[in-house]
Amino acid sequence: MPASQFHLVTEWTFAAPVEPVWQALIAPDDWPSWWRAVERVENLAAGDENGIGAVRRITWRTALPYKLSFAMRVTRIEPQTLIEGRAEGELAGVGRWTLAPAGAGTHVRYDWIVDVTKPWMRAAAPLLRPVFAWNHGVVMRWGYEGLTRKLAARLRLHSASRLHGPGPAKTK
Repeated sequence: MPASQFHLVTEWTFAAPVEPVWQALIAPDDWPSWWRAVERVENLAAGDENGIGAVRRITWRTALPYKLSFAMRVTRIEPQTLIEGRAEGELAGVGRWTLAPAGAGTHVRYDWIVDVTKPWMRAAAPLLRPVFAWNHGVVMRWGYEGLTRKLAARLRLHSASRLHGPGPAKTK
């Protein structure tokens, strides 16, 4: 593998069923509301009725003093199971979300197989490889923390809606 190429794997487990996790991940336009690393999402092209071919430019903040921006084209969707896309820009390669039930919760795996394309990053990659991997880990941890909060709020709301029914029956 060239020094400028990375295969980074992130694994998350949530105490929520697959459906709400899927709904959050399949909607990158909403990521800035819960993922603090996502600064902006711009829609560049609409996909088909299933989302295949949709292109979004995503601008990311990182734990290091730089931002990254790249276009992500959705190339494959298997509902409730897989989202795959191809990145082009300051990073180039493939990102793949895989979801699976884990007991009553959900296991998520993200494979990020990319090359850095910024000249300074390519030159520094052999030396800064562990720093770039650490930075990716921080960005993904922010995503996990944000999605955990989003899912917890949704579950609390769902539970609260069940608790606030018509009230106790009246007796005479």
